[in-house]
Amino acid sequence: MRRLSHTAADPVGAARESAGVCGESVGAAIDRVARSLKSARVHFGHGTATARDEAAELVFFVAGLDHESGSSAYSNRLSTRRSARIDALLARRIAERVPLPYLTHRAFFAGLELYVDERVLVPRSPIAELIVQRFQPWVDARRVRRILDIGTGSGAIALACAMAFPKGRVDAVDVSAAALKVARRNARRLGLEKRARMLQSDYFDAVKGRRYDIIVSNPPYVGRAEMLRLPREYEHEPRIGLASGADGLDSVRAIFAGALRHLSRDGILVVDVGNTEETLLRTFARLPFVWPEIAMGGGGVFVLQARDLDAVPEHDKRA
Repeated sequence: MRRLSHTAADPVGAARESAGVCGESVGAAIDRVARSLKSARVHFGHGTATARDEAAELVFFVAGLDHESGSSAYSNRLSTRRSARIDALLARRIAERVPLPYLTHRAFFAGLELYVDERVLVPRSPIAELIVQRFQPWVDARRVRRILDIGTGSGAIALACAMAFPKGRVDAVDVSAAALKVARRNARRLGLEKRARMLQSDYFDAVKGRRYDIIVSNPPYVGRAEMLRLPREYEHEPRIGLASGADGLDSVRAIFAGALRHLSRDGILVVDVGNTEETLLRTFARLPFVWPEIAMGGGGVFVLQARDLDAVPEHDKRA
């Protein structure tokens, strides 16, 4: 989600509203929702990192406000109907532990607003920042023409790449036909159907013989033991988008197995492995991973040049 700039509401105004002097303001609603979320100890991590940011997204969504308005919208008054809608969504968020983007059916990624539901993971990869930077300095952005997004889900990465590289074409693959329906919906909404092609594919199966300047992926990377410890919010996400074998690296191994055959000579592979980074480093100790610094926070994203993939062990270069 985009960085929010929400500060505490005016305490005097909030006090007047609680006394019934006037209807609830946007700022007071954010304060109230944030307190409830914090008290309920819900898990954050699906686009927001704090109770206040999540409260702001919920209230701004119901109020039909743009986050760019920030605190200037805090004095706006909410109708009784909108306050009731906020309460209804808040109740479900707390009682059912549903990630907020599944309740609002929207998520933000690399400056794009996307439709999401429980057929896809909520987009949240730090790769967004690298896309905005057009993957520089690892590629010459002016020469990028072909991009492959593996495990596209909602289409977030693929569509953000299509926006960042207006002369490029993106193949977005996913094994889930249900997820691809969401991705196609987002492509239509953004007017990118002609440059972002959604293909049902188990990794590289549907793109045999094609080469790309960039292969990018936010694949499943949660190991078996960690799956058992995930907060309840993750139970609403498709398991196929999270679980990746005993050590969390099954998907990465499949990507390594085919990436070299599908990268151009000067191409790059960019993958988000989240908190499986240490396991990856132990397992593939010979690979010269580059770990970009993510200014907006987050980590676990590596970059490899095509030539670096020669160091992948032979037993992992399976078809």
